[in-house]
Order: sequence, then C-alpha cells, then structure tokens
Amino acid sequence: MEAQDRLGRINPIIEWLKSSPNRINKIFIQKERGPQRIGEIIRLAKSNNIPVVFVPKQRLDSLYSHHQGAVAFVAEKEYVQLEDLLLKDRPAFLVILDEVEDPQNLGAIIRSAEGAGVDGIILPERRSAGLTSTVATVAAGALSHIQVARVTNLARAIDWLKEQGVWVVGATGEAQTKWYEFDFTQPVAIVLGSEGSGIRASIKKKCDVLLSLPMQGKVSSLNVSAAAAVFFFEVVRQRLISSEQK
Repeated sequence: MEAQDRLGRINPIIEWLKSSPNRINKIFIQKERGPQRIGEIIRLAKSNNIPVVFVPKQRLDSLYSHHQGAVAFVAEKEYVQLEDLLLKDRPAFLVILDEVEDPQNLGAIIRSAEGAGVDGIILPERRSAGLTSTVATVAAGALSHIQVARVTNLARAIDWLKEQGVWVVGATGEAQTKWYEFDFTQPVAIVLGSEGSGIRASIKKKCDVLLSLPMQGKVSSLNVSAAAAVFFFEVVRQRLISSEQK
C-alpha cells in the first residue's frame, strides 16, 4: 500500500475517525504500551466497526516512519451502508466478495462491475482487500462510479438481502447448474469467493443457488476477476433481452 494511504499521527487519525470513519479500512495498533490517546483511537474505531489489529512496534515502523503507536489505512472512497445499495427502481444487481484479498483482483472486479451496471459491491470488514490506491488504479476510474458497502458479518448481510427479496447466487466450480441456467432478470446478488479456496462453506449454505462455469481446457478454474466478468455480463445479456421483449 502506498504511503498516501496511511496515517501514522494520532491527531489526524482521530480527526478522520470523527469526520470520515467510512473511509478507514483498518487500524494497526502497537502491542506495546503507547501514548494515552491510543485508547481513544481504539474506542472510536470499535464504535464505527473498523477492524483493529494489534501488532509489534517493528511492524508499525515498517509501515510508517515516526508513527505514534498507530497506523490507519485510508480508503480511496467512502464506504456506504448496505441499505444504500437497494435504493434503485429496478431489480437489484449486487456483488458479494467473500474474502477476495488481492487488490489487483478487486480493482478488476470493480471495473467489470461498473461496466455491467452493478448497483453495488459488498465486502466483509476482515480478510478482504480495501479500497486502496492500487485498487483505484486497476479499476481505471470505475471506483468513483460504484458504491461499495463494508459489513461486519457477511452471513447476516446475506440473510438481510434475502429478506428484501434478493436472490443470492454463488459462483463455484463444483456446481451442477451452469451460469446461464438461472433467471438473472430478478433481483440478484452474485457471490464470488477468494482466489485460493473460493466461497467459504458457511457462505455457500446461505446461497439460494450455486452456478458454475464449466472449464473445457486443462486449467481447473478462472481467475476470480475473469469469472466475475462472465457472470456480470450474463446478467446484462438476460436483462437486455428481457427489456427488448417488453
């Protein structure tokens, strides 16, 4: 992460926590006893559901020279609330990323999502790439045009979306149903898993349906950002056909 994505002085961190908490990805706190106001940073972070990670002083030294016992990672864009993603007058088109930690992949997914007209992307607070400058660069301007929500508990977020009438569709290689064998003209949230292990078992159980991209070559799966683009534009294809038939 680039230097401009970080804050290492106590007063600026506290001011950001008070004025723009939705732009802070996470905060690293020195394990060893630090300045008294570190407690205020921890309190403000927890009250805003911002992940706090306690690390040795040497780790902070490598992140920010002359830090004051804490380093905050600042997002390129402010996160929104989950509820903000369902305000449009058309069937929802959302994306849920389950522990996608590579900023290059996140940036590529955001670019494809914006191009496909996705209403918003949902990220978990922990074990996820944040909205860093690397993500913004790879997204090639798309980040400024798409909303991103950060949630404490992905499973609970999925339950809430279901209550709002959104179908939750998981993309996973072992599914028997193919990606185009689902009606994407209805409200939908597409779940994509991590680069290594895919969607976690607990999140798969929450999905209404699991869909796959059958591979015809020697490799067993696509990169998550490539798979995402295939799913996104299947939604586009089906909705365009549906609108043309009306």
